[in-house]
Order: sequence, then C-alpha cells, then structure tokens
Amino acid sequence: MHRHLFLKINHPILILTDHQLIHGCIKNDQQCQQQLFERFAGKMLTVCLRYAIDRMEAEDILQDAFIKVYMNLSQFKFEGSFEGWIRRIVVNTALKYCQKKKMKYDEVQPEAANVGGIDPSAYTHLNEAELLKLIHRLPEGYKMVFNLHIIEGYSHEEIAVMLHIKDSTSRSQLVKARRYLQNEILKMQKSIAV
Repeated sequence: MHRHLFLKINHPILILTDHQLIHGCIKNDQQCQQQLFERFAGKMLTVCLRYAIDRMEAEDILQDAFIKVYMNLSQFKFEGSFEGWIRRIVVNTALKYCQKKKMKYDEVQPEAANVGGIDPSAYTHLNEAELLKLIHRLPEGYKMVFNLHIIEGYSHEEIAVMLHIKDSTSRSQLVKARRYLQNEILKMQKSIAV
C-alpha cells in the first residue's frame, strides 16, 4: 500500500545545465530534448514571428529549426552562447523559408538615402507588440534587412552574402524600412493627438 502511494508522488523536474542538456540530447534522451525545447522555444518563436507571414509559418520555421538544432548538437563547441548558436540556426532556417518566396529588393539612389531622424518620443507610446506589428507590415525585403541589421546585428556585407544581394541593396532596403516605420509612427502620433 505504501509503495503504491509513493509511486503517485510527482518528483520535481531537475533543471539541467546547457551542457547536461546537450549531452542528453545527443544520447537521444527525450526528457532532455523536451527540456531544451521548453527552455528556448518561446524566445525563438519570437525570432520566427519577425520573419514569418503569420504564426503558423513561424511555428513551421521553429519546428524545422529545432530539428536542425537536435541534428547538429554534436557540432556545438561550447564556445560562446548556446542560445546564440540556436538563434543563428533559427535565423538561417527563417531565411531559407523567406528565400523560397523569391523576394524582390529595390535599389534606392544614394541621394534618397538620407532619412531624417525620428523624434525619440515617437517610440515612447509604442509597446513591443505594436512595434512588432509595424515591423511585420513592412514589405518582405525591407523586413528581412531590418530584422537582420537592426535586431540581429549583422553588417550590410554579411546580409548581402546571406541574401545573395549587393550590400548597397541591403542599405537601401534598410533606408526604405526606416522611412516606412517613421511614416507609420507619425500616422499613429497624429491619430493619438486628435
């Protein structure tokens, strides 16, 4: 009777270090795989949402990215951030999804590249969800470059290689993205002021 009661007691799940999780996943330990997914999926879904058309596509990207993470865990060298390593896989998976769409990137003339700064107070009334909605409404090429440069921190030269475009095209897409966002924020400010 006591033995039966003991078996029903739920034991707390042991929180493993990244190192322990990685080694467990390499050994195909399902609990480690589940814990790894639960630890990083939320943050990585946010990354996917910035590149995807909708939540369903973002979830597909996330699933494909985690399959790649599990398949390539033995290649992680424990140099630098494990989360950063996962994030690179997620971003690269998202890029592959986007490249299948055959996006078009418009050039902009250098003299048109001078966009005035936006008043910093324009951002104060925007919460993260509103800003994400604005970014999501960007045309695909603008959104891709904006995400890679502003949020992920890649240089225009790196973006050019990643997207198979010229670095000047990357720069022009960023200029257009900023101009678009500035106009949208100004429209929001005017509607609030009315």
